[in-house]
Amino acid sequence: MGKSEYVKAGVDYSKAEPFRESMKAIGKRTLRFPNRRNVFVDEESIGSHGAIYEYRGPYPHIWCKTQEGLGNQNWIAEWMYQNTGKTYYDAIGFNLAQIIAVDVIAQGALPVIFTDEVAANSYDWGMDELRSKDFAEGVYRSCEVCGMALPAGESSALRYLVRAELPVKDAPVLSGSITGIIAPKGRKITGKKLQVGDKIIGASSSGIHSNGISLVIKRALTLKNQFLHKLPNGRTLGEEALIPSRCYVPLVEALLEADLDIHAFLPGTGGGVSKIAFDKRPFTYRIKEWPEVPTLFQFMREIGVLLNDCLTTLNWGIGFYIFVPPEEVELVIGMGKKTDYELFELGQLEKGKRCVIFEPENIVLPPPGE
Repeated sequence: MGKSEYVKAGVDYSKAEPFRESMKAIGKRTLRFPNRRNVFVDEESIGSHGAIYEYRGPYPHIWCKTQEGLGNQNWIAEWMYQNTGKTYYDAIGFNLAQIIAVDVIAQGALPVIFTDEVAANSYDWGMDELRSKDFAEGVYRSCEVCGMALPAGESSALRYLVRAELPVKDAPVLSGSITGIIAPKGRKITGKKLQVGDKIIGASSSGIHSNGISLVIKRALTLKNQFLHKLPNGRTLGEEALIPSRCYVPLVEALLEADLDIHAFLPGTGGGVSKIAFDKRPFTYRIKEWPEVPTLFQFMREIGVLLNDCLTTLNWGIGFYIFVPPEEVELVIGMGKKTDYELFELGQLEKGKRCVIFEPENIVLPPPGE
């Protein structure tokens, strides 16, 4: 019997099975990770797209749900795979979950359930065994460090919607959703406690994480060797852009367990340093100190990206912010050391126009989006 008309239209489920089975196998290995937070997955309920889970702990609790997409970072991974033979999809799988998890912990929740979606031009993308294996292992590692299960997911062929920009031949859209739990529910962090005098503490990033990638791609394609351009640290531009994101879940979990007076958490994601002015009240965020800027960001300046564009796009070396009253600073930084995070006291909130005064570069940044 010949191919069905649906297969000829680009939807061949037989091609999807290898990738789906590899993700299911990884998912089964994660199902007990949330147990340490008293969340249990009903293994009998697991299907292709969802699962049943419950909280069995002693505290009144509430749930948090976040949806996010990776953006364009895996386009670089595809470029590197085509030109080096290394997939870098272990980093991509890890980063996909981290860009969602960081929004969950910003609300005082801890991640427990992760579901992902891989939407490619065709199911051919998932038939590459090496790339699929690396991606699955990256997702597994992210689930392990976050303490969450991957009970379900989705892979789809969107022939009429997904087209990769050349010279990359094929690149899927990667997204997902994470459910977090706040238990006890009084641990919820909303930012409402922010006040004049609060100190700003930053946790160092591992590099670009997953924001500002479009800017890096745009600039890289103007270079002779593009993503194989060597940086001063000996790594290529592509390698530097694909460093796995830092996971801040263990840090936030330790701070919550210590019952410290946290006024706000903030991911250092879209909006760069200007995102520090996230609250809409009339606060001025004065930054007095800043750690060493990662190599990739310094390179962006060297090839002509304006400082203002860098500071409103890139995390500039800080991946997560913690806002606390002055008396909590030493305790927070000490907790960072105990959990192997490098934390810096950066500045404070003052009464005034909503903006970020970035003294290390003598520049004033508007709030994100302005």
